[in-house]
Amino acid sequence: MKLITVTNVSLQFGAQKLFEEVNLKFTPGNCYGVIGANGAGKSTFLKILSGDIESSTGEVSIPKNCRMSVLKQDHYQYDDKQVLDTVILGNPRLFEIMKEKDALYAKEDFSDEDGVRASELESEFAELDGWEAESDAASILNGLGISTDLHYKTMSELLSVEKIKVLLAQALFGKPEVLILDEPTNHLDIKSINWLEEFLINFEGTVIVVSHDRHFLNNVCTHIVDIDFKKIKLYVGNYDFWYESSQLALQMTRDQNKKKEEKIKELQAFVARFSANASKSKQATSRKKLLDKIELDDIQPSTRRYPFVHFKPEREVGNDILTVKGVNKTIEGKKVLNDVSFTVMKDEKISFISDNELSITTLFKILAGEMEPDEGTVKWGITIKNAYFPKDNSAYFNDVNLNLIEWLRQYSDEDSESYLRGFLGRMLFSGDEPLKKVSVLSGGEKVRCMLSKMMLSNANVLILDQPTNHLDLESITALNNGLVDYKSNILLASHDHQLNQTIANRIIEITTDGIIDKQTSYDEYFESRNK
Repeated sequence: MKLITVTNVSLQFGAQKLFEEVNLKFTPGNCYGVIGANGAGKSTFLKILSGDIESSTGEVSIPKNCRMSVLKQDHYQYDDKQVLDTVILGNPRLFEIMKEKDALYAKEDFSDEDGVRASELESEFAELDGWEAESDAASILNGLGISTDLHYKTMSELLSVEKIKVLLAQALFGKPEVLILDEPTNHLDIKSINWLEEFLINFEGTVIVVSHDRHFLNNVCTHIVDIDFKKIKLYVGNYDFWYESSQLALQMTRDQNKKKEEKIKELQAFVARFSANASKSKQATSRKKLLDKIELDDIQPSTRRYPFVHFKPEREVGNDILTVKGVNKTIEGKKVLNDVSFTVMKDEKISFISDNELSITTLFKILAGEMEPDEGTVKWGITIKNAYFPKDNSAYFNDVNLNLIEWLRQYSDEDSESYLRGFLGRMLFSGDEPLKKVSVLSGGEKVRCMLSKMMLSNANVLILDQPTNHLDLESITALNNGLVDYKSNILLASHDHQLNQTIANRIIEITTDGIIDKQTSYDEYFESRNK
């Protein structure tokens, strides 16, 4: 068995210590999800494992002849290569053999020595499954949504989102023994993510992955590697198991009178619930077998901070909420909305999906009054006050001289500094952070500002276009909980599977011919569509 062993690894940049004395073992057949707050060192830890950077102390031991495959991040590295060749380059030795073979057989003066060399290459080529290389590469590409007509184009001809998928196919190609993947679900549609989940669940080697997609982590991970307290610890189970147990530990520390036996019972009951869930049987089985190995003292409350996300409508919606009739819109010569009609009723929380994300963004801009339709009407009820979260929020931060307090004051009825500071504090802007200029905000900080703006509006309809972009797992979880608790209407577009599944009770799919409209959950919609 080819173990990867991490022994006494520490990493320090100047005076900043990311983590220290890390001792871990990664075993084949398991999938390890690496989690941690922004800046904790998730991607850096993957780079240490892959050998891209050296640790300050300790070592990473990888068995000889163990083939490790790493998801590349440079989308322009292979611009001169054919798509299929780029994937096969995932196994560099196989690619070398293929090129050397081609060069030998192309020689006009093919010698006896060339024949001997060709025989050696053919033998190694067969050992590396070379005869199936092109078909295997094509199968992975198709699974990730790269159609056959693109396989023989050069990488430079592809869109950025297509290049990302090709680089993921490259990492998966050729039966590596270790897979290291940093945010592999970025820019993948639900069909491609489902395919990737199946690939990783059936993968026989070791997978080490960083992802902000909770549903993905829950489906594929047998273990969670948590970077916290400047330590890296290994937990059995998927993300939900880690989250619930860490929250349980936090609850226990707040109630010191609770007996340890009660803590054990709660954890065992929690594991049993997971084991009973057929859809997580692979992970649950691992957890069940290893229950005795879970040291309860090892499960500790996380230092992670969760923003307070709570939307409270000022008034209840009336009977008339929203009516959309015959909306058409063409953008840059391409029709993105074609005869879109629907009515929103009380208590409906609608997930909008489409193969063309521009269609949803355009519709939401029209609903928010930021764009006019070419044809058709949009009518809001007189009781409705909507709040809009745009996919691109840059226009809201044009006045770069404003600090956070001044920025938020624009959207608040209560303008005292103490109130605004308190509000920003709950959104994790503490100390002097509310005084920093909006020009220096990160993508995640801007999203938290936009959510603050929405909360202050007390709207009774929320329109959210990709609200989890740029957010860390903690903020995504807080947003999800806030939307689940919201007692009014939501119109949502998101790549986050768990967000859609826990919120939506109606699905509207925008197609080239109009819409498909179903009163159903997110999972049920895709199950029925795939039958």
